[in-house]
Amino acid sequence: MAALGGWRRVLLKVSGEALGGGSRPIDPEGLGPLTNAIAEAWREGVEIAVVGGGGNILRGAQTRMPGLGRTAADTMGMLATVINAIALQEVLESAGVPTRVMTAIEMKAVAEPYIRRRALRHLEKRRVVILAGGTGHPYFSTDTAAALRGVELEADALLKGTQVDGVYDKDPKRHPDARRFAEITFDEVLARKIQVMDRTAFTLCDEQRLPIVVFEMGVPGNLTRLIRGENVGTLIRHAAAVPAAETGEA
Repeated sequence: MAALGGWRRVLLKVSGEALGGGSRPIDPEGLGPLTNAIAEAWREGVEIAVVGGGGNILRGAQTRMPGLGRTAADTMGMLATVINAIALQEVLESAGVPTRVMTAIEMKAVAEPYIRRRALRHLEKRRVVILAGGTGHPYFSTDTAAALRGVELEADALLKGTQVDGVYDKDPKRHPDARRFAEITFDEVLARKIQVMDRTAFTLCDEQRLPIVVFEMGVPGNLTRLIRGENVGTLIRHAAAVPAAETGEA
């Protein structure tokens, strides 16, 4: 496993809301800064796969209504991530970044089906790979899709871009005295009952020793600084990989 800032390949997880910075589901105020950040980080030489949410368009769990079951609602949410992926691809390509969209739900007219070996080949050829459609199955979040693809594609880290600058001991919006962790173990996150991502995704990363970095995506340059090894966000990793003297709060 590469050290912080020495990563060969990363899996970037972003929310659907990151693409909707204004009044529209997909807005230049959100899409522009996101694609600029990915392009800038790609130019650093790291291989990047991206998993995005679809909440700016439709969130399956919030679409439930009489007559519409969970399976259908989740499928609709997965399709929303494909819309976001196509938009992200177009803007990245216009910025000179070679990009491929791969979907867990097969739709050959708009994207390639997700095949692990093909995705690895795209990454090796210095293409940004946008992975859409979640896992392709209902009842699993895009966080779980990110964890699964990160493990499958042998990423060195899962970078979770959020609206906060890391992991805190309590909600920083409600508690001014909340303290941010520079680094924390998976076991400590579970013991403190801190919500980082859904339990299925978090457990998979823990079991497979895939480090997670939680950072604020909306700050210009943050992704590039993180890839360069600067102290950005919170690093979560397996206890066996953390010397006792290295843990602590920021």
